[in-house]
Amino acid sequence: MIVTDTLNIKTTKIGQSKLANVDFQNLPFGKVFTDHMFVADYEDGEWKNFELMPYGPIPMSPAISALHYGQAIFEGMKAYKLKSGEISIFRADKNFKRFNISAERMAMPTIPEEIFMKGITSLINLDKAWVPEGDNYSLYIRPVMFATDDKLGVKASSNYKFVVLTNPSGPYYSQPLKVKIETHYTRADEGGVGYAKTAGNYGRSLYAFSQAQKEGFDQIIWTDSKEHSYVEESGTANLMFVINNVLVTPSLGGTILDGVTRDTVLQVAKSLDIPTEERKVPIKEVISKIQSGELTEAFAVGTAATITQIGIIGYENDLFTLTDPTTRVISHKIHKVLDDIRYGRSEDVFGWNTIV
Repeated sequence: MIVTDTLNIKTTKIGQSKLANVDFQNLPFGKVFTDHMFVADYEDGEWKNFELMPYGPIPMSPAISALHYGQAIFEGMKAYKLKSGEISIFRADKNFKRFNISAERMAMPTIPEEIFMKGITSLINLDKAWVPEGDNYSLYIRPVMFATDDKLGVKASSNYKFVVLTNPSGPYYSQPLKVKIETHYTRADEGGVGYAKTAGNYGRSLYAFSQAQKEGFDQIIWTDSKEHSYVEESGTANLMFVINNVLVTPSLGGTILDGVTRDTVLQVAKSLDIPTEERKVPIKEVISKIQSGELTEAFAVGTAATITQIGIIGYENDLFTLTDPTTRVISHKIHKVLDDIRYGRSEDVFGWNTIV
């Protein structure tokens, strides 16, 4: 992706960097932010007021539309320190396109590619010392847009704010997951906003997730809202299974997020001649194939999670233990190829890296 540079971005630098106070060997996800952030406003039908400023609170009215009517969307992206020392954003074009798909579904203005990309690259260049090195380490990038009309009334807002936050991150999950198949609560419905990366999708998932945590689970496997008979996705990631040496994942639809890592893993698998299937995945098939030994791998895929192994699946008060995650072949093979591209150890044959 080519990043143009015609924006007039105002830069206000922080007085004292926080970098020296950060323990880069202990980076909890989403809690340590870099020195600056990028902000822009949508007013009078156009994007304006581009600024890099110190990270911190943004003044806002308690009447803003985002708080009352839920117009808020975001993305999750990562930048990596390459073997060459350069910094690269992984699959930025796909995240940009999905951001605007979410915006359209939530009746929000789309954002031009130049603003989206230049805002991100300018911020990373300003805070490039914050990009960590090493496997499983990256700079997490969170672009977010929310409605800012400061009046009540159920309608799409006329004004919005776009903000980019960045934080250095280590591994999201440190061990294989114990997950529960959820058959009562629903994450998304046909005709709804399940395919959009909107804040409300995550808000409606939190109660069920908290109940699963009380039962000792790390995450939930969501199922379809009509029958609760088919696997959809996890709380923070898409899902994949290896059944009889075929990589199987639920097919996309209006209720499943078009995950960037999901698409990436499928493309890598195909390049390695690993058979893939995108289709409906019945819960009964998952359980029966675990019991027969034909389901040999299960893992979650997402920007934060990357590829995270699933060790135990809970369903209807029973626990089903999968094969030892350390012995799994296909997911580890794909993970290695993916990491080699993201960290610049092999040629970027797919053209996924955008050099900052």
